[in-house]
Amino acid sequence: MMNLKQILLPTDFAEPGLEAAGYAVELAERFGATLHLLHVIIDPVIYLPMFESYPLPSRAEFEQYAQEQLENWLTDDDRRRCDVKLHWVHGNPFVEIIKFARENQIDLIVMGTHGRGDIAHMLTGSDAEKVVRKAPCPVLTVRPSGHQFVHP
Repeated sequence: MMNLKQILLPTDFAEPGLEAAGYAVELAERFGATLHLLHVIIDPVIYLPMFESYPLPSRAEFEQYAQEQLENWLTDDDRRRCDVKLHWVHGNPFVEIIKFARENQIDLIVMGTHGRGDIAHMLTGSDAEKVVRKAPCPVLTVRPSGHQFVHP
């Protein structure tokens, strides 16, 4: 029998991740699990070319943004349905997701899938694919549209 006590929901705050959030909340509620909502802040240096004529936000501003988004990612109703813990870290998304799962004895990772385009995918693969390959626990990937599990 499955015993889910710790569920990880990584998010980049993109809308396709809302489908995954629905699954994660439902599973956490049904199993009485803690839902860990995780955002990985990518090193701000990567954004330098986009901010040529604008000042680059500080590390603290990236962290404040992440905290505010995490606090508002789930609805109040979702937050009442299960125990939710908010986390943000700096680093490479797939590496930090795997590291968090190992260090926190996560039983299931629930994450959305969405493409960056065919060429980017062909060159680097997706974070979801990398997490599926390296995760220390099962991973449920949720597509943004298509077949959804619905209880009659």
